[in-house]
Amino acid sequence: MSVIVTDTGFSPAPQRKTVALSDLTPDATFVDLSNTDDPTALVGHMDHLTLIRVAFPAFSDGRAFTVARRLRMMGYTGQLLAHGPVIADQYAMLRRVGFDGAEIPDEIAARQPVDQWQFRASDWQQHHYQARLRA
Repeated sequence: MSVIVTDTGFSPAPQRKTVALSDLTPDATFVDLSNTDDPTALVGHMDHLTLIRVAFPAFSDGRAFTVARRLRMMGYTGQLLAHGPVIADQYAMLRRVGFDGAEIPDEIAARQPVDQWQFRASDWQQHHYQARLRA
């Protein structure tokens, strides 16, 4: 099982039928991307996708941050979740690049309880050095 982490805390991940990019059909609404997939492959599909999960194969592999940012810059407005073993320390950056939250394994949720995630959720928009530089 897994847990969905958002600014409001933990919730159980619902069962849903997601497809890989290679299996994407016009009637699919949930898609899983790997951190190496090219987001431009979703052009023409984004209007009917309601959930995109981008895989983090390891917390130390940050390529999914770039995929998420590119999806938002391309105009995707649906739910965008990091998927995999991300850690609470990464939550603020996840939110800043466009993720709505993360779907993490139960083991990480047990090791890093909700209060650790909410601590990062409380101020993810503050201390954003890029926004301060643009001001």
